[in-house]
Amino acid sequence: MSVKILMVCLGNICRSPLAEGILASKLPANKFTVDSAGTGSWHIGHAPDARSIATAKNNNLDISNQKGRQIEEADFDKYDYIYVMDTSNYSDVLELTDNPEHHAKVQIILNELYPNENVDVPDPYFGMANGFEIVYGMLDEVCDIIANKLIAKHS
Repeated sequence: MSVKILMVCLGNICRSPLAEGILASKLPANKFTVDSAGTGSWHIGHAPDARSIATAKNNNLDISNQKGRQIEEADFDKYDYIYVMDTSNYSDVLELTDNPEHHAKVQIILNELYPNENVDVPDPYFGMANGFEIVYGMLDEVCDIIANKLIAKHS
């Protein structure tokens, strides 16, 4: 049985697709499944932002086949771990369920790197030209930590 991880951001076109691609590249595909979703519905069925695709490609990852979707309550039963990119989306995800077991699955992703500091992965959508590379670097670093923990726990 595969361990399932969900990455969540606002629109599911910038940060969470990068996080999905990065973490999936660090985990054995026969033991782990990584997916992504957004809290908003604007980009359902859309490919990731062209800048996310280009940034991933520059780092030898192909995320161009991903399709945006919105997180739903059923995801709490489907996924073992849910990582959100920022405190705003963390609150939005927790509002989808009152179940304490579901809440326990949800973590702010950078808390793996900076425990209990609730540091946000900045949304590069409206940011500087190099914002996607900066976000990629942050996610790559934290996904190393997450992958090592998951492999140790589930191998």
